[in-house]
Amino acid sequence: GNIIKNGKTDKGVQRYRCHTCQQTFTETKGTLFYRCRHSQEEIVECLAMVGDRTSLAAIHRMKGIKEETVGRWMERAATQVEQVEEQLVGPKKLSRVQLDALWTYVGHKGEKGGSQKKKHEGRFGEEPL
Repeated sequence: GNIIKNGKTDKGVQRYRCHTCQQTFTETKGTLFYRCRHSQEEIVECLAMVGDRTSLAAIHRMKGIKEETVGRWMERAATQVEQVEEQLVGPKKLSRVQLDALWTYVGHKGEKGGSQKKKHEGRFGEEPL
């Protein structure tokens, strides 16, 4: 009962204010969409495209959204798996295989060619330092 509506943002997102601490926040706080300049539909669509194995460069060419921005969305998505799957599976009808491809890509954090680990160059049988 201490949280009340407090207007809307320029983009029409509902704002709230807490009577106790006097802080304001939007309804998207704690979600993948918090403080994003792009619409929820665009973000979900781009993540779905990554799930379809579309490259970040291709997403940039088609949608006009920077590769770095989509990469940040993927990093955020990795922390909120349940919410992202709910958004992608419901309206977009992605299959489990497509979601697995998305999470695999997120696991590599968008690095091209995967992560390259340096190999220990010692003699056979020696323990690494």
